[in-house]
Amino acid sequence: MRRHRPAMTVVAVPVRSAEQRFRADSAAGCIGARRWEVCVVVSRRNVLRWAGAAVVGGDAVVGTRPERWARLRDRLSGELLLPGEVGYDTARLPFNSLFDHHRPAAIARCARPQDVRLCLDEARESGVRVAARGGGHSYAAYSTPHEGLVVDLAPMAAVEVRPDGTAVVGAGARLREVYAALTAAGRCLPLGNCPSVGIAGFTLGGGLGWVDRTFGLACDWLRSARVVTVDGRLLTASAECEPDLFWALRGGGGGNFGVVTSFEFATVPAPEVLTVFRLRFPAGSAADVLGAWQPWSVAVPDEVSSVCVAAPDGSVDVTGCAVGPEGVLLGELARLRAAIGVDAPLEHAEVDYPTATGIMTGGHPTRNAFRASSRIADRMWDDPTAVVETLRGRESALLIIGALGGAIDRRGATDTAYPHRGAPTSIEVFGTVGDLRPERVTREVDQVQTALARLIGTGTYINYLDPRQEDWARTAYRHNLPRLRAIARRYDPDGVLRFPQSLR
Repeated sequence: MRRHRPAMTVVAVPVRSAEQRFRADSAAGCIGARRWEVCVVVSRRNVLRWAGAAVVGGDAVVGTRPERWARLRDRLSGELLLPGEVGYDTARLPFNSLFDHHRPAAIARCARPQDVRLCLDEARESGVRVAARGGGHSYAAYSTPHEGLVVDLAPMAAVEVRPDGTAVVGAGARLREVYAALTAAGRCLPLGNCPSVGIAGFTLGGGLGWVDRTFGLACDWLRSARVVTVDGRLLTASAECEPDLFWALRGGGGGNFGVVTSFEFATVPAPEVLTVFRLRFPAGSAADVLGAWQPWSVAVPDEVSSVCVAAPDGSVDVTGCAVGPEGVLLGELARLRAAIGVDAPLEHAEVDYPTATGIMTGGHPTRNAFRASSRIADRMWDDPTAVVETLRGRESALLIIGALGGAIDRRGATDTAYPHRGAPTSIEVFGTVGDLRPERVTREVDQVQTALARLIGTGTYINYLDPRQEDWARTAYRHNLPRLRAIARRYDPDGVLRFPQSLR
């Protein structure tokens, strides 16, 4: 059954083409919008499911109606890739190779915002499952829907840093492109460690990064976003225009409200010097390290950010950086080592910002096969030994434990959709498959995250969300969940943007 197209408010001028129609709706979308480009709310929801996304509704119809794809291809300014065509098998692959069995019905490589609109028109009319893809790092490959339509934003990856420091970033840009443009302009924005992650999904989920205690979350620096909604409108979302949508885009996750095609960020001058460091603690020391590190990590100056990686054998690597020269950091690290009482070699160096970025983002694979989950601590843990014991007997699971606080907490828990202001620590439970069976890795990751919920609290980070967590909606969005659901229903009343853990 075809869905009726919702009524649209348009400017009263003759419209003769898709591009003219798009421009007309854009003008009606937000008086005072200074630019025309669009921000696509990318559905890079970081979640895990061993089974592929279910095929529902009109998805089965699409395979029997090839003329629909021919019509879309004729209207797109970018490419449309179908199964069997050159380039399709490369373009369809997600970052997590466990989901290589996902075979989209079509991949639309959107070169302009109106291409996005045409894709959403097709999804609304035919009922095909649709998802936007920026970096493709969705933990469950939700951005590569099986037998659905991929709105591939990769061609829309331009990054412009203006003389006043404002960065305008296309939703198809990955962190490597954003870092390159920012460092060339001498500017800084708090971003993540993996260079192939898409800026869109990263920002829409909040944006935890390696200098977040100093500068806050990526979403805290967002000034506006351009969004194509499912009813074909082009909107500017900012504090002054579509403020509820703007609030939701800062931590409400990708894929729930529309498709974002560009972002406008404020930035700060790049630090002149940073000090990067690494401490390697031996097997069996994890309880001592975590017991001392957690209170230390939130008490240090905001300029210091750190991460612990705890392995099943009880070894721990503590890495991080300080914004500034080594003097203050070395004193803080001496205090940490004394509190732990276990000897560990220290590596450190004073470097410039481009070098620090290269160090903190290096060593990531092009693709990976993994399972992951998360918990965000509601409180300081009482028993670090019990936290370490969650890894006992596991072969695959690691705990990647990040220090929160600092600049993250300068905003209130309802100022943006990101709800975890005030939490001291985040934990990503990460299991690489390697030679193990995926089912075993999935089971181990699930057992660890379940145990952690009892020990440290039930919070979850939307960009690391795990579909095996039955409490995912309540624990990822917390007190902001009712408002987010209401906004999702307002901008997508018919559920065109649907996936197993969408905000419905």
